[in-house]
Amino acid sequence: MPDREPQEIAQTAAQTGAKKTRRSWDKVLVSAFLAGAYIAFGGLVAIVVSSGLDPETWGTLPTLFTGATFTLGLVLVLIAGSDLATGNMALVPLGAMRGKISVGDVAKNLSLVLVGNVIGALFVAYFLAVQTGVIGDADATGTGGLTYERLASISEGKALGESAWQTFLRAVGCNWLVCLAVWMSLAAKEVSGKILAIFFPIMAFVAMGFDHVVANMFFLPAAIFAGVPDIGWGDVGLNWLLAGAGNLVGAVIFVATSYWYLFLKDAPDEAETSENTRTPDAERA
Repeated sequence: MPDREPQEIAQTAAQTGAKKTRRSWDKVLVSAFLAGAYIAFGGLVAIVVSSGLDPETWGTLPTLFTGATFTLGLVLVLIAGSDLATGNMALVPLGAMRGKISVGDVAKNLSLVLVGNVIGALFVAYFLAVQTGVIGDADATGTGGLTYERLASISEGKALGESAWQTFLRAVGCNWLVCLAVWMSLAAKEVSGKILAIFFPIMAFVAMGFDHVVANMFFLPAAIFAGVPDIGWGDVGLNWLLAGAGNLVGAVIFVATSYWYLFLKDAPDEAETSENTRTPDAERA
């Protein structure tokens, strides 16, 4: 079967967003927990793979390796199935723009998914990253010491090295690309095509140093759990607030609203069209 055309992607995205709000709260929360954990797995493997690479020798290649391996997170989210707040920030509002759900449904879904995402990310950060010793501490040697230094570099850059305006703008760019990855994955009907659609936008946003609120739910708490100095929970909370706001703008304005205007604003609903064009044979089927 052929891949979906852009108009079909838009219809599928709106239907998917509406469906996400029609599940019980407990299923949404479990699904969101998994997504937070999956993104944290992507962050953890990215740290491990890119640790020990001195920028004076490798230049910007460590960020490329970080981005390439971090794609694991969204691959797990979309192929295995789970709810990631940054993706839902485009799909669920699009469902509301099509009149399938209310603004209240959007707010409830995004709030619940964010809670689940942070619990999942914190679980991996504390138990599977720090308590396992995969991320070492300041006194660690060998691999643990290298991963600690890499995590410290990433987390200090995000929590202390960016102004509020920079964090917000980086988050806008991040979720523009993340939602494009989600959007393009809907075009593919094969797993291989979905993975290919995911890879390049995700690799790009990480390589450019953009801010993803759920990824930061892993990196920054993991730094605190590992004992990275000068980073406190106040820094973490401010980063999450700015990154979340920027991610929301990137998703709603540059993806959901843009494609709603291009492909859905004046288009009949797919379900309504199918109903109106059913043949007598279809009625009997």
